Amino acid sequence: MKAILILLFVLPGLRAAEPAVQSWQQVDQPLVIPAGQAPKLGSGGFSISVWARADATDRITGDLVSQYDLKKKRGFHLTLKSNPGVTSSVANWRHLQFGVDDDKPSEWRDCGRPGQALFAFAMATHEGALYAGTCEPDAGAMGRVYRYAGGETWIDCGRLDGSNSVTALAAFEGALYAGTGKYRVAGSSLPESPNTTPGGRVFRYEGGSKWVDCGQLPDTEAVGGLVVFQGRLYASSLYKPAGFFRYEGGTQWTRLPDAIGPDLKTGELGPKRVEALTVHEGLLYATSYDGGRVYRFDGKSWTDCGQIGDDTQTYAFTSYEGRLHVAMWPSARVYRFEDVAHWTDIGRLGQELEVMGMMVHNGRFIGGTLPLAEVHAYDGDGKWTLWQRLDHTPDVKYRRAWTMAEHAGEIFCATLPSGKVWAARHGRQVSWDHSLPSGWHHIAAVKTADRLALHVDGKQVADSTGFDAAKWNLDSTAPLRLGTGMNGPFNGQLHDLQIHHRVLTDAEIQAQAAQKPSK
Repeated sequence: MKAILILLFVLPGLRAAEPAVQSWQQVDQPLVIPAGQAPKLGSGGFSISVWARADATDRITGDLVSQYDLKKKRGFHLTLKSNPGVTSSVANWRHLQFGVDDDKPSEWRDCGRPGQALFAFAMATHEGALYAGTCEPDAGAMGRVYRYAGGETWIDCGRLDGSNSVTALAAFEGALYAGTGKYRVAGSSLPESPNTTPGGRVFRYEGGSKWVDCGQLPDTEAVGGLVVFQGRLYASSLYKPAGFFRYEGGTQWTRLPDAIGPDLKTGELGPKRVEALTVHEGLLYATSYDGGRVYRFDGKSWTDCGQIGDDTQTYAFTSYEGRLHVAMWPSARVYRFEDVAHWTDIGRLGQELEVMGMMVHNGRFIGGTLPLAEVHAYDGDGKWTLWQRLDHTPDVKYRRAWTMAEHAGEIFCATLPSGKVWAARHGRQVSWDHSLPSGWHHIAAVKTADRLALHVDGKQVADSTGFDAAKWNLDSTAPLRLGTGMNGPFNGQLHDLQIHHRVLTDAEIQAQAAQKPSK
């Protein structure tokens, strides 16, 4: 760890134990400040100010600063958030978030049904808007992309290739990309779709209802997942034959080597499908429906990361406290990756059979399930608590909490077979739902008496809806963590990090933003 200069400023009239601003000049490695030396924020206003730089694209960024007590569900965080591997999509990419909590979860609210969706197969937030790619299996219908307009309203963004599903979404080089597929609805124990149009194509969104065809994945009827790795866009095949591809521009895709693993019954080695794709610590990881395994890609070849429990399928990823976690069928357990062939069981979600969409929302690790479409939150020590059941469709075998995304300070979850999208918040969070560019940026997060706000380079870019902050006590016995937290390490540089025990004015924030670091 490099040397870290810690400066504490005390204004006249305040006791030394209650500094008006606590400041850390340079943070090059994660730093933990003991609880006794950490700020006591109570229910008052406060501000965080920091210069941040995070240029690496293959190391998912995390918390700039946080203080969160998991047992009390109390604290705050300021993070640069990415959510790849949420089933088939990159749900968020480099979005700033500032959140507080005092164990105040909301009820889940009905956000309506996009089109005639059986479910939203894919969701992603891009350039300030939440998008949903649907499975619409009825005769004469097709999968489409919709943009959320608030309440229960969704705006149709147009036709892609006519297949019954838009299966994956991801932001790449400033644009939104969508993968299509012919989803086999019988896989959810429902009548098969009469729409037999194959998918397996990728499109780039040009706004309005315009999509540009970026080509067909060879021998692929449905895109399994999209992810950005080493500055390139990668895609996988949902169904057999296995397929893994890299985008070369235009309509060109290169087939890459398949992951190789053992057959479930015979043990013979062969090509394996990879579906949900994520990046973690500079490597690409993939789930598989061809065995309860995870595979890792370094840009040239695959590594088998081993069998996980007695499960037969892996479904989704998330990073929690900087560690990679994977969702399982049919045990409905979540496992933490320790090393190749070494996984730790962190518990089962209720009495469910499958975990699908997962992510960390405002400090809480959240997972969605099958067959009851429940949402559970992790309490630590292998324990999960039911938050709410979302789909109550009668007379069906399976209900799924399929995928998730964060948008406008809330977490959104898509359900099957109702086709509805639901939203909730744990605590209160504000987000700037645009990808933070590389280079140095001044970031300020402000909590007032009734709302949260974010400023980037001296300009306010987002604020929350109002709430009574006087009823939220943020005092905590948890340590203050700089450059890390519940979302994991920041994976970048922090300069002149300040925590003020008051609300900074716009003029003060602008003055700080004018003092850019020299290096």
